[in-house]
Amino acid sequence: MILREFSTLGGSNLKRRLAFLHSINFKIGLSFILILIFTIEIIGAYFVRQLEQQNIAQFEDSVSVKVYVLNQISENLTDNDSHTRANINNTIQDFSRNNSDITDIQVIDRNGIVVGTKDADKASLIGRKTLKDQVRRSINNNKKITQIYYDKSLGSSYESITPVSSPDNSNVVGAIYVRASMESVYTGINNIIVIFLTASLVAGLLGAIIAIFISRAITRPIGEMKQQAVRMAEGDYSGQVRVYSPDELGQLAMAVNDLSVRVEEATENSESERRRLDSVLTQMSDGVIATNRLGNITVINEMAREFLNKTEDEANGAQLVDVLGIADNVSFDELLESPEPMIIETTDFMDDDLEEGDDNSLILNADFSLIQRNSGFISGMVCVLHDVTEQQKIDAERRQFVSNVSHELRTPLTSISSYIDALNNGAWKDQKLAPQFLNVTAEETDRMIRMIQDLLNLSRMDQGRSKLEKELVNFNEFFAYILDRFDMMLKKEKADAKDTDGKVVKNYRIKRIFTQKDLWVEIDTDKMTQVIDNIVNNAIKYSPDGGVITCRLLETNKHIIISISDEGLGIPRKDIKKVFDRFYRVDKARSRKQGGTGLGLSISKEIVEQHKGRIWVNSAEGRGSTFYISLPFDPNETGGEWDEI
Repeated sequence: MILREFSTLGGSNLKRRLAFLHSINFKIGLSFILILIFTIEIIGAYFVRQLEQQNIAQFEDSVSVKVYVLNQISENLTDNDSHTRANINNTIQDFSRNNSDITDIQVIDRNGIVVGTKDADKASLIGRKTLKDQVRRSINNNKKITQIYYDKSLGSSYESITPVSSPDNSNVVGAIYVRASMESVYTGINNIIVIFLTASLVAGLLGAIIAIFISRAITRPIGEMKQQAVRMAEGDYSGQVRVYSPDELGQLAMAVNDLSVRVEEATENSESERRRLDSVLTQMSDGVIATNRLGNITVINEMAREFLNKTEDEANGAQLVDVLGIADNVSFDELLESPEPMIIETTDFMDDDLEEGDDNSLILNADFSLIQRNSGFISGMVCVLHDVTEQQKIDAERRQFVSNVSHELRTPLTSISSYIDALNNGAWKDQKLAPQFLNVTAEETDRMIRMIQDLLNLSRMDQGRSKLEKELVNFNEFFAYILDRFDMMLKKEKADAKDTDGKVVKNYRIKRIFTQKDLWVEIDTDKMTQVIDNIVNNAIKYSPDGGVITCRLLETNKHIIISISDEGLGIPRKDIKKVFDRFYRVDKARSRKQGGTGLGLSISKEIVEQHKGRIWVNSAEGRGSTFYISLPFDPNETGGEWDEI
């Protein structure tokens, strides 16, 4: 427990220290201190550099070979004999006595031979060729060479090589090599640097103390104003900032106090207006979207989000044209120039597999209006979305129905009119053509009668005037009975084909896969027979010659499943959802040729739905089609005797 309290206390202290490091109080004080330190250091660096250069220049002047020395050595090098060398050593000794920093002096003739030295212990070098390349270079170039270097054993040293010219300055007769210790120079400079650094630290410490007091005096009222601003941001407008002086900070404090009062009043008014606006937007049955002048959404009500299938986070801040899905057709700038209403089609599901016109689509009427200030500046736009899906679909279905009925009736009527005209023009006298023309006329008339009858049946179902006369039947036997009729029809067609030369009969086989359990279902036998007949007839029509039609009867939990599969060309994927529409045909030419009205599957769907069931299809091009029918039933029902139809 003690450790936890200590850890908590240490963490809070660390946070306070970190907060102080990020405060303006610390930044102002640190700025003053850094400015002071940088100023002192720059001045100190310049001062030390100038002092160093001055001391080195004075040192070089003190150890440089004087003119009289050069003249004496020049004369002695010209008269090269034993007395001359003795004179050179004397001259060197006299020169070195006046400067204790000189550690070595050598005189070298023009051939690079050492002819004199300062130290007696280096007398062995006299008469030998010097090993210093810089000496030879100075003699050859008649140029003085100086350098400062550091050696671990000798420390900092100054080295100079001065060429010696003949008395008449006609040529170089040798050179003087001088090496002097600079330890005294750098020791003095280091002592001065230490003194300067000590003074800088003392000045920096005093400046830091002064800077902290000044920064606190400046930042205290700023900190209080910051706390007041934080309270205002949190909704607390009760506090007031203390005014310390009538200067700029005091005037700022008074302005903050006045701002606090004004913001409180404005916030109360704004909150009241917002609550009223939210209440209105929430209760509206239309979608409302508001944007800023750049087209980014700022307000969207719940109904608009439902229409567009967007969450509040997805919609807020997004572009209006992107959310409405019209970015490919119009830009926001174009909407500002011409805010005309438009129809927008969207979907409840963001699924790429959905196609335009699916049952899940929503058709919205979008009205746009500009938000303008008194100056005429456009600050945004309001979009109102109204759901016109049902109205549009009803209008589209009405137009499509009229078009389909007109088209379906026009074909047989045109055919009948053509054949009647031919008969009126004398074809009735032709004993071979007249019966054929009359037969075609009768077939087209029958097709129109069937179509009209189907339309009447659909109309009764739509109006709820078609009643079901249900009875409990053994669906296994019922389904088998219907399929037996198709087998009998196939045998009869084959028998008729033998008697009629040239008549082609399609061969097919019906394969049955039934559950062994008796399934008792309550259905309207006449209407369900019509459904199964229609689907099996379609399977026969679209199956190839010799194809197999597979009929299955299965049981699931509280439902029976009837499936009828063929081996035909199949239904394209884009047409699967439309096969139950009225007058819709996948292969229109072939369907009319075979006498279809395009209403069979629509009627089948209505009948199955009247039985509280469901009908659907699975298909792929080139792989045939399978129609499924699901009907509710009671697994515990045993039924009774079923009378054959």
